[in-house]
Amino acid sequence: MSIYSSLPAPKYSDPEIMYAFYQRLFPFRTLFQWLNHSPTPSNDFGHREFAFTLQNDAYLRYQAFPTADLLRKEVLRLNPSRFEIGPVYTTNPRERKTLRKASAFRPLAKELVFDIDLTDYDEIRTCCDKANICHKCWSFVTMAIKVVDAALKDDFGFKHIMWVYSGRRGAHAWVCDRRAREMDDQKRKAIAGYLELIRGGAQTSKKVNIRRPLHPHIARSLDILKAHFQTDILTDQDPWQSDERFATLLKLLPDKSLNESLRKKWESSPNRPSTSKWADIDSLAKTGASRSLDRKALLEAKQDIVLEYTYPRLDVEVSKKLIHLLKSPFVVHPGTGRVCVPIDTRRLEEFDPLGVPTVTQLLDEIDEWDRREGAVGGGNGSQGNGSQGNGNDDPANSQERRLQDYEKTSLKPYVDYFRAFVASLLKDEKVLKRERNEGGADAMEF
Repeated sequence: MSIYSSLPAPKYSDPEIMYAFYQRLFPFRTLFQWLNHSPTPSNDFGHREFAFTLQNDAYLRYQAFPTADLLRKEVLRLNPSRFEIGPVYTTNPRERKTLRKASAFRPLAKELVFDIDLTDYDEIRTCCDKANICHKCWSFVTMAIKVVDAALKDDFGFKHIMWVYSGRRGAHAWVCDRRAREMDDQKRKAIAGYLELIRGGAQTSKKVNIRRPLHPHIARSLDILKAHFQTDILTDQDPWQSDERFATLLKLLPDKSLNESLRKKWESSPNRPSTSKWADIDSLAKTGASRSLDRKALLEAKQDIVLEYTYPRLDVEVSKKLIHLLKSPFVVHPGTGRVCVPIDTRRLEEFDPLGVPTVTQLLDEIDEWDRREGAVGGGNGSQGNGSQGNGNDDPANSQERRLQDYEKTSLKPYVDYFRAFVASLLKDEKVLKRERNEGGADAMEF
């Protein structure tokens, strides 16, 4: 048995476990390249704010590091339970109090970010609530990623979008294109508003009010979501199974006579599944249950219902301001022990939040690999620290190199995906830099 699994299981943020994770598994070098947009240290990284949550819940803001090596060194020294990433400032955040004018310290750039949290779906998900999740309700996150990702790419032309599992009940999007990073708060607010559709608190009966004809973004979203509505909502969630819940559905339909016919039918058939109740709407409408029925209004009401139960419920406040901090990819969620891994959107339907490796599982996998391969000393997790802070995810050029510790574990595909994402971003950054140097940047402005 591993020394890590012998520790109390729920205490995933145990200092010994976290130290081993940061030392052996956290991809510091790739994180540096991602935030620095170049292999060579620059202000993009050096003026970036990091905030640490320590083991005693103390919160340290305005931390900054010129290289990934120094970030790694400080993380190992402080051994935080997690850390967050903020904006790039006009100067080193550590030096903000030395400035003559406080107004001289201001945020310059940060990825455009989005936050999806399943607690925002509590009024419509029937399988779980609060911090609990299962495969059924994770489909809400899958739907949201599909809709938001399509809009960011098709409507705004963004290319470098990384989705990251939050470690428990949600996902974060990091839009990393330079054009997105340099947007001011007004532009961020405009994009957040463009994507916001579900409004109103739990007491509001109708949360979707959209104009017709449908905006192309809404029409595309409906095309994406209609199949999910049939399977993930009607079948898996069965949202209108009880009398109380089908009353909610009736409030969203426009014709009183039709509603009364539906109510009588459903009250006489207790436990009628939601798939049947949804079909009943059209079948009763066709029988002439209401002489005053406006079929166009009914169709539009049904579209609104589909959107209310499937469209992304975003925490838009997270997206509106440059100064907002967001949890770093690859930190460990202290409640679940799961690593906040990137989500490969090419295989979105395959992503299993409950199957994401935990920190103790990963450390056990290293021990098991070393035992199986006859390794001595537990691998080379502390190696690979170059002058630019290459961390512990930097494969050597030699074919005879020792395997990096992350490569011995189920974290490998996630780190490999992250490295490929960053490589693509750096490639485009190099092209943009060349174009700007040649004076061809005007056409690239937002």
